[in-house]
Amino acid sequence: MDTSMKRFIKESDFVTRCIEGETIIVPVKGNVGDLDSIYTLNEVGTLVWELIDGQNRVSQIVEAICSEYDITPEEAEKDVIELVASLNSAGLIRPSVDNQEK
Repeated sequence: MDTSMKRFIKESDFVTRCIEGETIIVPVKGNVGDLDSIYTLNEVGTLVWELIDGQNRVSQIVEAICSEYDITPEEAEKDVIELVASLNSAGLIRPSVDNQEK
């Protein structure tokens, strides 16, 4: 399945804080924050993070980014897919079990 059609959900083993438009994500391992693996998302990344809810497809997140910021759909898709891949690799999100058409 094309990545743009996939839905992702957040894992539960992390703590987040939003500070002045940026989101800080700290993974939790063994009930302790993993301070060696802190992730910081800028304003655009924060919007992507907020839209990762198991309901929005990557393509819908791209549309939201395009409507909020002055960016081409191609550029937004490339950047969103790259961020989603990074978050997935870091174990912060995973593909939704239901990635079928609704």
